This record gives sequence, structure tokens and C-alpha cells, in this order.
Amino acid sequence: MVLLKDLTLLNGVSGNEDAVRNYIKERAAASGAKISIDSIGNLIALKPGKKPKFKVMLSAHMDEVGFMVTGYGENGTLKFKNIGGIDERILPGKRVLVGSSAIPGVIGCKPIHMQERDERGNNIKLKSMYIDIGADKKEEAEKAAPPGDYIAFHSEFTEFGDGCVKAKALDDRVGCAIMLEMLSRQFEFDLYACFTVQEEIGLRGSEVAAYCVNPDIALVIEGTTCSDVPGVEKQEYSTILGKGAALAIMDRTAYYDRNLVRFIHEAAIKNNIKIQYKQTATGGNDAGKIQRSRSGVKVAALSVPCRYIHSPVSMMSKWDFDACRDIVGCVLGEFSENQGMIESIKQGGQANV
Repeated sequence: MVLLKDLTLLNGVSGNEDAVRNYIKERAAASGAKISIDSIGNLIALKPGKKPKFKVMLSAHMDEVGFMVTGYGENGTLKFKNIGGIDERILPGKRVLVGSSAIPGVIGCKPIHMQERDERGNNIKLKSMYIDIGADKKEEAEKAAPPGDYIAFHSEFTEFGDGCVKAKALDDRVGCAIMLEMLSRQFEFDLYACFTVQEEIGLRGSEVAAYCVNPDIALVIEGTTCSDVPGVEKQEYSTILGKGAALAIMDRTAYYDRNLVRFIHEAAIKNNIKIQYKQTATGGNDAGKIQRSRSGVKVAALSVPCRYIHSPVSMMSKWDFDACRDIVGCVLGEFSENQGMIESIKQGGQANV
């Protein structure tokens, strides 16, 4: 978990992934991968195969949801906007880090004892919130945090309960950590590990990366929603914590290749690795752009279930993380032993495990 801890403690709000990219670059280069960074900021690590006939693309995004400074109050508070999808209800009282200097701040709002009766029954809107960095005057706040400064959640990596982890940015530092582990291995095919940018604001980086790589097959590794909590009916669960990695069939952005999905599921079962199907079709990920790149790419998405996603207290099971990592390694190993499987899936046929 050391690698994942390091990654989640880094701040990388969409459009400002520099710290995460620099960390990944150092470790990917140490694995012997050839590193390139494109114009939009994606880091593409190529691990050349021994006898490459195909190109397999792994994709995980480096960015996380967060905020940006947009203005100031006369009393030295910061006005801000969200970057990526965030539930406004969770924000009051949350700790944040502002700008490159990581200035500590707290998201505040009108105190409850000052609210009118009808206000207390309504959810507070982001436009009514502010960030308090301890400044007394507008000019002081402007100097400390210029307009456009990025703001990240402040959250420590914590292990607790029965193999559980709490952290920010599990979506998608879990994928980044798994891909870094895959780069330490050697395969027959060319492996392209694409650490993408700006997924949370429109899957932007993956569109550029997929066009550049032009892969034969792509596998997106994600942190996905886990809704097995009180108040949600069992039939509405997206995934269940502790039941293994989640394999998607379709979502809002992509319809995953059925043959590739079946192959991954059978490989997991054959190797006694816990796997579950994602039960909802909401949300989306980089596969939506990769699938439609150039003349089309066969894609699948394998995820780690995470409760309270897009918050500073996202939660996962270490066992689900291990399952996701093991399945990715198993699938790549199968492809390496028989590259004909890649050709079969690419041509629309089934490949037997």
C-alpha cells in the first residue's frame, strides 16, 4: 500500500497533474519503460515486448476532482468553483490545500445559528460557500492565492477496519498504482501504460493518448462507485465492497467489448480471483474516448469499488485492490503467452482462456 499511499497524498486536480506525473515518471522510468509526455500532459510509458505483434494499452487517469479560486470576499475569504463532479452537501467544514504552496484552508458557510428557519431545511449551495485561509483582508487573500489557483482536498491516507483504506483521489490513483506494478513485468507484446489527464472534466487526455498509441486492445483501470450502504436497496447496488474487482458491461460513455469482458471474467474465475460485475450503467471513464479513437478500439474496464467517491474520504478494500491488480496481471499474462488471443478479440471473435 506504500505506492498507493504516496499517490493519494499528491495533489493533482484536473489540469494540474504535475506532481502526480513527476512521481509516476520517476518510477516508470526505473522499470525500464520508455517515457514520453504529449502536448496535453499525458504520460505514456512504453514497455517494449520481447516479440511484439500487438499493442496493448492500459489507461488510468492521474487527475482528481477539486476546486479553483475565482474571487475574494472583502474579509479575506476565497470564492471558488468546483472542478469535476462533487456533491455540494459534503463540503462545509472540509479541509483543503490552496495553490502550489498548499495553503491550509477550510470550506465555510453561514453558521447554522445565523440561518433562518427555512434555510436550515435546504442544502447549502456551493455559491454560498467560501474558503477561509485565515486572511483578514481581500488584498492579503489575493496575494496568497491568485485567481486560477487550484484547490485540493486535504485528507490523510488511513488504514482501518477489516482491510479498509480511507483516502482522497482513490479515483483513480488505484489505477495508476496498478499500472506502475504492471510496468515491472515483461510481456511479449508492446505494453503502453497511459497515465492520462483531465478525465474528470470530459475524458480529454485519453482521447489524445489513444489516437497517439493506436492500440489493438485497451483496458481501463479505475476506481468506481460502490453503493452498498444504508438507504440503498440491494438491487440498486453498483458494486459491493470486498467482493472483488468490478467488471463493467456498459456505462454512460462506453459499451464494452463482450468478448473481451467474457475473457477477463473467465480468466479471473480460472485463477480463483474475486470478481463481480458492475450492476449499474451510470458514470463513465476514459474508455468512452478510447473506444471511438481512429477506426475503433476493443475496450474493457476493470475497477476497484470505492465508497464515497469524489470526496476526501473515499474508501476501498485492500482485497479488492489486490484482486484488480491480480486480474490485470493475469489477463496480460494470458495475452503474452498467446498473442493470437489479441488478434481473435480484435477481429470480433472469442478467445478461450
